[in-house]
Amino acid sequence: MKIFAYILVAIITSCYFFPFEFTFLSGVNTKLILAAVGLPFLFFNMLQMKGIILSKELTFASLIAVLFSLIGFYSTDYNNTTDYAYATYIISMWVWFSAAYFTCTLIALTHGYISVKLIVNYLAIICVFQCVIALMINFNSTVKFFVDSYFVSGDVKFMDEAERLYGIGALLDVAGGRFSVVLMFIAVLISTDRDIRNNPWTLSFYILSFFLISVIGNMIARTTSLGMLLGIIYILLKSQLISLNIRSSSMRLWKVLLGWALLLLTFTTFLYNSNLDARELMRFAFEGFFNWVETGKWETHSTDVLKDMWIFPDNLKTWIIGDGYFNNPISGGFYMSTDVGYLRFIFYCGLIGLIVFCFYFIYLSFSMASRFPYFRDAFFMLLIIVFAIWAKVSTDMFLVYALFLSISTPYFLEHYYKNDINLE
Repeated sequence: MKIFAYILVAIITSCYFFPFEFTFLSGVNTKLILAAVGLPFLFFNMLQMKGIILSKELTFASLIAVLFSLIGFYSTDYNNTTDYAYATYIISMWVWFSAAYFTCTLIALTHGYISVKLIVNYLAIICVFQCVIALMINFNSTVKFFVDSYFVSGDVKFMDEAERLYGIGALLDVAGGRFSVVLMFIAVLISTDRDIRNNPWTLSFYILSFFLISVIGNMIARTTSLGMLLGIIYILLKSQLISLNIRSSSMRLWKVLLGWALLLLTFTTFLYNSNLDARELMRFAFEGFFNWVETGKWETHSTDVLKDMWIFPDNLKTWIIGDGYFNNPISGGFYMSTDVGYLRFIFYCGLIGLIVFCFYFIYLSFSMASRFPYFRDAFFMLLIIVFAIWAKVSTDMFLVYALFLSISTPYFLEHYYKNDINLE
């Protein structure tokens, strides 16, 4: 029964972290379903806490979101447009929070407690699952037919034409950003938690998850490289490998890490040389590396396309308050033919809106770092990921913060929260 409960929680967590639609329930994705279910739990817990349900972090973040929404609404009104993509951001924020609150409630009820580490464990498991199912969809027509028949993850026709891997709700840069976050959290855990380092089986789980998400995640979206590189750099710095004073626990970490790295490198090299499909996937995943080795230049098709998307406003009004368009009103594509996150926000609500939105995520990172100090580095690196991804796409990473905002509410802190990390 426990195993069944854990699997169910993992499925719900995946429905939250990688939302999708059912083919028989068009227009309603799993995020909206979880948010609707989460509302009664919010109200019930509010009654238990005598109305005190919101943490100061959530309250202040909501106020910033309201301000950002008002700026977006003013831009659309001033420019006489009807593109309310971010003018209703406060609603989007609370939909994500409600869905996250239900997810955390389910985790807490199943385990009897909740913690940052426990959430990261579930995120790692579902990311590995998404990577595995993506390979199964790609190499097994029966699995692909089943997934495409019941789940709507995105534009499957485009994915097939572009020969891109996809999971159930996990595809393109949206998946890459979320993979990056999980990789970064895994790196922090294996670098700082004594209990993980002292248990070779647990350490192997995290390291193997890190490698699988890094390799297969890059086959799905090369944005995964961001979290992979941040994680590797963090592990190098925290383990003091480059210094003369290396702790014994760091030596154990590197023994296990290098052991798995050698094993997986041998296996992937075999696949690269023996399977054409695997070779093409690996060349796509690490296109920049292969181009650097073969031509001496680090470049990819994505970076070449991105160069042509840096299109800046040509008038002061747009710089200040934007044009009120997030999407092209005629074609429905990118407004001004740019997918660069920073530029899309500027064209929508100007520098005023962009600055407020940046402050929103800065506040979220610093407030969560203060609330969970043993994960301080993780939340600062999460902020780096948010701002780095915007140089490519306008992905909203609030869903990650929503999970931790949920467990920072008075109800969870009083009834379920537990600090289960044993720092070095």
